[in-house]
Amino acid sequence: MTGAAKTTAPMAILVINAGSSSLKFALFESSGALRQLAGGQVERIGRGPRLRAARDGESPQLRELAVDADQAQALDAVLGWIEANLPELCIAVVGHRVVHGGSDFVAPVVVDEAVLARLEQLDPLAPLHQPHNLAAIRRLRALHPDLAQIACFDTAFHAHWPDRARRFALPRTLHDAGVRRYGFHGLSYEFLAGEVARLAPQARRCVLAHLGSGASVCAVRDGVSLDCSLGFTALDGLPMGTRCGPLDPGVPFHLLRTSGMDADAIESLLYHGSGLLGVSGLSADVRDLLASDATEAREALDLFVYQCARQIAAMTVALGGIEALVFAGGIGENAVPIRAEIAAALDWLGVRLDAAANAGGGHGARVINATNAPVQVLVIPTDEEIVIARACQSHLAASMPAA
Repeated sequence: MTGAAKTTAPMAILVINAGSSSLKFALFESSGALRQLAGGQVERIGRGPRLRAARDGESPQLRELAVDADQAQALDAVLGWIEANLPELCIAVVGHRVVHGGSDFVAPVVVDEAVLARLEQLDPLAPLHQPHNLAAIRRLRALHPDLAQIACFDTAFHAHWPDRARRFALPRTLHDAGVRRYGFHGLSYEFLAGEVARLAPQARRCVLAHLGSGASVCAVRDGVSLDCSLGFTALDGLPMGTRCGPLDPGVPFHLLRTSGMDADAIESLLYHGSGLLGVSGLSADVRDLLASDATEAREALDLFVYQCARQIAAMTVALGGIEALVFAGGIGENAVPIRAEIAAALDWLGVRLDAAANAGGGHGARVINATNAPVQVLVIPTDEEIVIARACQSHLAASMPAA
C-alpha cells in the first residue's frame, strides 16, 4: 500500500473524513489535476455498518461489516477494499479532515506524535468529530508508521479574522488561554470561495451557507473569511440536525440547578438531543420534516429558516453589504423549499430567486437568482475532499528532492 512497499507503482492520495457514524474516503491521482479514482464510505457505524465504495465511473459495491465494527475496523475495511480493487496503486500520503486546529494550527500539517498530542487536547471542543478524526490517524500510524499523514483543519480558513470577530466579551486572560471564536466548516468554505471566484468573479462580498446536518454561514470578502456563525465549539450559530445552535449561556446553568442533569448530560442534550430533532420530536432530517404534516415538524423548519436568514443578515455587517449568497451542503444543495423560504425572508436585502431555477435539478453549480436581482444566488456542491487532496499534493511537491 505504501511507497516503501511498491516504489514503482502509480502514486495516489487517500483522503479520509472520519466521523462518529461514518468514515468517508476518496482516492486521487497524486499528479496533475487530481483526478478522483475511487471513493465511498462506511456508513451506520455502531448500528450495522456497511461499506459502499466504487471506482470512478463504476457502480458502487456494498459490503456488510460486523454489526459491532468500530471506526478502526471501518478504516481497515476501506484499506482492504482499496487493496482488492486498485492493487496497482501506491498510496503516497493520506490527508485527513480534522475539525479543530485551535490557535496553533492554521495550515495543513504533517502529523507526528507531538502534533497528535496537541490536537487531542482539543477533543472537548469538538466531541462529535475530533476524537474520531484523530482515531483514524492513530490507526493508520499503527498499520503504516512510515506513511505520511496530513491534517487539514476546518478552523484554518478562519485563522485571520479581525479581533472584533474573534473575541468573546470575557476577561483577556481567558482569551489568551484559548477561549475565543474559531469558526468551522473551513474546508468547505475554502472550496466554495474558490468556486465563487471562478463562477462570479465580480462578487467580492459573499455569504456562504453550508447547510447540512451540521450547518453554518460564513462571511467572505475577496476570498478571505471575516466571520462565521460557528464559534468556540460546533454548537453555535444555527440549529442543526441534533445540535442546539444559538443558546443563552444561562440555560446550562439553569439546567444544572433545576433539572438534576450534570455537565455530561447537558452536553449530550445540546449535541445529540436538540436542534431539528429536539424541536420536532420526530427527526433530525429535513427531508423527513418536509414530508411530515405534524405541527412540530413545521415549527422546527420555521426555526431553522428564521435562524439561517438571521445569520446571513448578520454576516452582511462583517462584509459591509452582500453581492452573492451561496447554498451548499445536503440541505443547501437539495432542499428547494428551504432555499425559497430563506430567500423570501431576505427579500429586503435583495435576495430574490427565480422559482424555476431554484426548483431545477442537476448536480453541478448553478445560478438561481431572479433576473436583475441585486444579489447573485448560487447553488454549489461543496467538495472538502479536493481541498484536502490539494494540500497533500503540495506536501508531495515540497518533499520531492531538488533536481
